Amino acid sequence: MLVFFDQRLVFLATPKTGSTAIESALQPLAALTIERPPVLKHTNAQRFHRFIGPYLEAASGAEFTVTAMMREPVSWLGSWYRYRKRGDGVEARNRTNDVTFDDFVQAWCREDPPPFADVGRQSRFLKGHKDKSVDRLFRYERIEDFVDFLEDQLDCAITLPRLNVSPEGDLTLSDRTRALLEREAAADFALYASIPGG
Repeated sequence: MLVFFDQRLVFLATPKTGSTAIESALQPLAALTIERPPVLKHTNAQRFHRFIGPYLEAASGAEFTVTAMMREPVSWLGSWYRYRKRGDGVEARNRTNDVTFDDFVQAWCREDPPPFADVGRQSRFLKGHKDKSVDRLFRYERIEDFVDFLEDQLDCAITLPRLNVSPEGDLTLSDRTRALLEREAAADFALYASIPGG
């Protein structure tokens, strides 16, 4: 999470949407940077509006614009699956070395997913508190739109490094699993489709 106090701007770091690269590029410009532990780095919209937002608004006397990125749902799950195939930094129970992407998505769709597929949902991460949510949501697949927005808000040129990239992997889904995912992740697909610039 990044807070730009003078610009009244906040960036919430949705997991698997390039947040590490964004934070690396923008950290020197931010008044507040939270990079670890992951539970704080990836503060969701509800927790921000419940705990952090009110403090920032009280300190500044103004509301903050809350921004975040969202990734196409299949691509987002694919990034988690590929990331968890890495050996480094991934607990054994969370590794996906012995499952296909199809198996991973089916497991994610369960009401109580096993640890290797328990990665949350973007729609829940981005859902706010009461009537407050994310003010400006950008597609990961059009990250240049977000960079343009930030350059305008922060009045500087921004170059994003390529960091924390997941290894390649087979992301084939059966028609049956794709249909299951579209039902189970309907809120994610709908939210993604609602983002301008698609």
